Amino acid sequence: MTATRLGGAEPAAIVRAEVTERAAWLRAAGRPPLLAIVTATDDDASAWYVRSIATAAGKAGIDCDVVDLGSAATAAEIGGRLTELSADAAVTGLMLQTPLPPRVALADVAAAIDPDKDVDGANPLSLGRLAAGLPAFAPATAAAVVALLDHHGIELAGRHAVVVGRSTVVGKPLAHLLLDRDATVTVCHSRTADLAAVTSTADVLVAAAGRTRLIGPDHVRPGAVVVDVGTNPTADGGLAGDVDPAVEGVAAALSPVPGGVGPVTTALLLQNVVRPMLD
Repeated sequence: MTATRLGGAEPAAIVRAEVTERAAWLRAAGRPPLLAIVTATDDDASAWYVRSIATAAGKAGIDCDVVDLGSAATAAEIGGRLTELSADAAVTGLMLQTPLPPRVALADVAAAIDPDKDVDGANPLSLGRLAAGLPAFAPATAAAVVALLDHHGIELAGRHAVVVGRSTVVGKPLAHLLLDRDATVTVCHSRTADLAAVTSTADVLVAAAGRTRLIGPDHVRPGAVVVDVGTNPTADGGLAGDVDPAVEGVAAALSPVPGGVGPVTTALLLQNVVRPMLD
């Protein structure tokens, strides 16, 4: 059996076309959309991701300002800049790129992001509203998993979804999004006993632990749908997922890395920049 490829290029293109149209309308109305990205790291993978967002924003007609505070930035400096940008009427979307410097907690500084501009759902208030089922920006990667499954016609209601990873960036918010779609959800993590015994019960398995090839064929129920969120740098400058490619011989469907969740994540981020201005 060869797994169906859950590619992200097509759904991302559909979203980007909508974003481009909305951005053009806003520019014509004298309200050009502006995404501000704050970074405080010298991580190469993070820098590549930020450049890719800026490039995609430019193609869609969205201005993008990258504010690099350096890897030695303090929590006060990061929070202060986020507060300034939140108050700037020209900024329509604001995100804080991770990783952050040592001893800087994401929740502490992300609380300075205006929830109305929090396009990547990092503010604890945004996460709390998401958990309560109230309107809020969801972290873009978590939302991208659901959007990818929707595009490929993967049913979620009544199915058992297992999420491997409990970060506030992907795992926890994704669990809430899946619950909202009437899936039965199990969240696994580094201390889960006998991980394969749990993941092999999943109808839909999402790997978001940040560990290369953590999920092998023995972790997957034959015929399951597997979404790989991992973006782990390789020695040759490429990316590897959390899922072993050998899973393709067991799963019914598998998202690729790169080319799966990633393009959809970027497209949804840009959608969040322009959508609130029109709603």
